[in-house]
Amino acid sequence: MLRRASASRSSIVGSAQYGVMPTRSISSFIAATSATRTCLPFVGVTATHTSSWSSTNSTSVFAQGWGYSPASMQQRDLNLQEFSSKALMDRFGIRKQNWRLATTPEEAEQATKELGMKLGVKEVVVKAQILAGGRGKGTFDNGFKGGVHLAHSPSQVRDLAAKMLGNKLTTKQTGPDGVLVNKLMIAQSIDLKRELYFAILMDRQAKGPVMIASPKGGVDIEQVAEETPDLIFKEPVDIFKGVDPAATRRLAEKLGFDSEEKIADAQEQMKKLYELFIKTDATQVEINPLAETPDGSIYCVDAKINFDDNAAFRQKSVFDMGDTSEDDPREVAATKVGLNYVGMDGNIGCMVNGAGLAMATMDIIKLYKGSPANFLDVGGGATEEQVTEAFKILTYDPKVKAILVNIFGGIMRCDVIAQGIINAAKTLQLSIPLIVRLEGTNVEKGKKLLEDSGLAVITASNLDDAAQKAVKAIQ
Repeated sequence: MLRRASASRSSIVGSAQYGVMPTRSISSFIAATSATRTCLPFVGVTATHTSSWSSTNSTSVFAQGWGYSPASMQQRDLNLQEFSSKALMDRFGIRKQNWRLATTPEEAEQATKELGMKLGVKEVVVKAQILAGGRGKGTFDNGFKGGVHLAHSPSQVRDLAAKMLGNKLTTKQTGPDGVLVNKLMIAQSIDLKRELYFAILMDRQAKGPVMIASPKGGVDIEQVAEETPDLIFKEPVDIFKGVDPAATRRLAEKLGFDSEEKIADAQEQMKKLYELFIKTDATQVEINPLAETPDGSIYCVDAKINFDDNAAFRQKSVFDMGDTSEDDPREVAATKVGLNYVGMDGNIGCMVNGAGLAMATMDIIKLYKGSPANFLDVGGGATEEQVTEAFKILTYDPKVKAILVNIFGGIMRCDVIAQGIINAAKTLQLSIPLIVRLEGTNVEKGKKLLEDSGLAVITASNLDDAAQKAVKAIQ
C-alpha cells in the first residue's frame, strides 16, 4: 500500500496545474512514444500554458553562437496555482482530495478542524502554494526544510504554517532567491492501492481529442513509453458525439478495474474529465496518478491542465484564476495592454512591430556587438497609448541605456508610432538616447512629426544604420 501526500514529486514550473507532475511535458512523452512506434500518435498541443523555454532550429545569427534566441525565450502564459486547479476540478464534480486554502496560521488551523470535523479527515498534507516544482525538498529562508508536510492535528498544522507563510521557499525550480509563500493548501491525505495514468489531449492524426491510459502511473510517462510501450492505450473521441461508453469501458478494463462497480466509477471519472476538457477549451488534461484506494474508490490525485489561449475571451472565469505574482512585472504590464514583451539581459531596449522584425533587430544588434535588453512587439494595430505604455515598460528596466525603435509600417502606421513616441518621450522625460527607424505606411508623416517635435531623436535610414547608431550611443 502506498501513501501519497499528492506533492512528493516535482511539478513543472508555471504550468496550469493541480498537484504535481514530472518536469517533462506530455509533448516530450509523445516524442518518446513516436520514436518507439507505439500505438500513440504524434500529438500537437497548440497552447501549452507553462512558463517554459522552447527551442527552434532557426538559422539566424542567434543560432550561430550569439548567446540568445528570441524563439527560445520565456513566454507569458496562464499560470494556475494548485488550489485554483483543484477548484476547477471541483466545478466538474471530479473526485479528488478535500482541501482548504489558508493565508495565516490561524486559517490553517481552522481549515484542519473543518476537514476533520465535517469530513472525517484524520491526516492532512500542508502544501506551499508556489508555481514551482520540488517543493517537498525545498528549503525556506528561515532554515525550515520542506514545502510539503504531513500533519495529524490542527495545532501541528498551525505550527507548520507559522514556519512556512511569509518566508521564501527555494527549490530546484525557483532560482537561488526563492519565492515568497503567501498561501498554503491544506488537503486530505489518502492511502493509495494502485497508481494509474490517464490523459486527454488534442491529436493531429485523430483530428480531435484522444484519451490515453496506462496501468503504470505515478512515474514519468516517458519512462513507461520507453520501457513498456505495450502498456499505453488510447481511444480517440468524436468531438461531435462526445465520449463513447464502450471506449471508456475498454480503457477501464485495461487499467485493471475488475468489477462492474469499479469500471462504472472509472468511466464516470473519465466522462467528467472530458467534460472539463471540452468546456474549458483545454488542450490537455493529464492525471498522474489516477489512483485506486484500498476501499476501491478512484481519485484524480495529481493533474496538469493546459488551456488554449485563443479561447481566453470566452473562458474568462478560468483565465481570471491565473496567478501573475511570480511573473516579471514588465511582462504582466505588457500583457495587460496587449503587447508582447520578454525581458533579456542587455542594455538596448527594442520596440518593433512583428516577431520576425524583432528577431532580425536583435540579431543585427548582436552583429554590431550590442546586447538587446528585451523582445517587445507592439503588433500591427498598436495605438498611441500602447506605444506610450511600451516606452514605460522599456524604461522600467534600469539596465536599458538606449532605446531602438524599428517599425515597418503596413497595417501599423508610422505616424501613429511617431506620435506615440513623442507623447511617451515627453511624458517620461526620456533622458537616454532614442534611435528611430521608420519605413512603410505614412513614413513621411511620421518623420515630419519627429522632426517638428523638438526631441533629440537619432534617426536611421535602415536597420543596419539603426543598430550601429544604437550600439554607438551607449559606448
